[in-house]
Amino acid sequence: MGHLTTKDAYKNLEERINWFTQGAPPSDTLYKILQVLYTEKEAKWVAKLPVRSFSLKKAAKIWGTTEAKAEKLLDHLCEKALLVDSWHNGERHFVMPPPMAGFIEFALMRTRGDIDQKYLSELYYQYMDVEEDFVKDLFFATETRLGRVYVQEPVLTNDKTNHILDYERASHIIDEAQFIGVGTCYCRHKAYHAGHPCEIDAPWDVCLTFDNVARSLAEHGEYTRLISKEEAMDVLERSYDSNLVQIGENVREQPAFICNCCGCCCEALQAARRFSPMQPVATTNYIPEISADRCVGCGKCAKVCPILAISIDETEVGQEGSGKKKKKAVVDKEICLGCGVCARNCARGAIELKRRPVQIITPVNSTHRFVLQAIEKGTLQNLIFDNQAFSNHRAMAAVFGTILKLPPLKQALASKQLKSIYLDKLLSMQGKRIVEDRPDKG
Repeated sequence: MGHLTTKDAYKNLEERINWFTQGAPPSDTLYKILQVLYTEKEAKWVAKLPVRSFSLKKAAKIWGTTEAKAEKLLDHLCEKALLVDSWHNGERHFVMPPPMAGFIEFALMRTRGDIDQKYLSELYYQYMDVEEDFVKDLFFATETRLGRVYVQEPVLTNDKTNHILDYERASHIIDEAQFIGVGTCYCRHKAYHAGHPCEIDAPWDVCLTFDNVARSLAEHGEYTRLISKEEAMDVLERSYDSNLVQIGENVREQPAFICNCCGCCCEALQAARRFSPMQPVATTNYIPEISADRCVGCGKCAKVCPILAISIDETEVGQEGSGKKKKKAVVDKEICLGCGVCARNCARGAIELKRRPVQIITPVNSTHRFVLQAIEKGTLQNLIFDNQAFSNHRAMAAVFGTILKLPPLKQALASKQLKSIYLDKLLSMQGKRIVEDRPDKG
């Protein structure tokens, strides 16, 4: 595999990670994190791999070894949750997960003795909570967010329940999943080891993964435990009871994860607090409204709000100058996530969730999200080209197919980034068809 110094191996791995849309800003702390997660040899192996899905045959060719030896190396990397495997038409494929939700979290989703998890947690805390560049890039570098919030379904009244879409329901995601895994909450595990334990003592065994990610993590190293739909619903109910916020992958179809998050430990919710009014995740399509008549200003909703979006104000009541004042909860709708935790905790029923006047647009699937984020970040070419070589036709078809469904402005940005004659011709043909199909043409 060629001669590399230790520094070169980790530098090449860092560059490989940052070839992807979601990266990890370089720093001395990141270098130390990579040293904990990867041996020098592993760093060399992974730095050579494509960032998209690849076959055993492809890995063997890249590494210049036999398929038998390559498979042994790939299995080892899957056991460390540095790769995730899947099956396509009977052929095994592998992919390097992004930093988040990915290999950074997987390292703390179970107790393991092959790495120093306390030391790693302290490095994570330094990298994300102190240095902040990673968190800013992760949550704010693109208009399209990595994650989105799910509304707590039990707090919706009957008429609102009739209008909630399937993909807005965490229960629907659970019901549709082929595989469901539950693992240790990375955020609370990290915070505990870093000396900042969860302030509300929330449960740890509530991190849900789905389908291929769940299966791979369960089969290799038991990072998750495969559970039934009924058990997954129990995880959801326990999370509701602990006032946790459900944050999942920002897609409509087959999200890879749903985290059950507390405001004191979760990086996304912490970012919402620190960088307000910017929102690090996509909100739900709901917003709380408070009844002036029913609200007594007890303050419980403000206490449980995970991002501190509720305050208690005093207003004068009765005749002017009477001195009579009434306390009332006030929601900052500019930063509210619409999770529904406040409504669940209002004993007087003074908080009602209503649909937002402008609906939140959610990408269809992971490819759609990747393409949108890549266009916004100026790295679309990295999804099409890898190691300066054309990707396989299937991957290119998926990316181009998604681009063709985007609004014209994003299509133009995509074409500019790729400088692709082929893409320009596709977009031109699509525009011609649109004109020809117009009922008012001619």
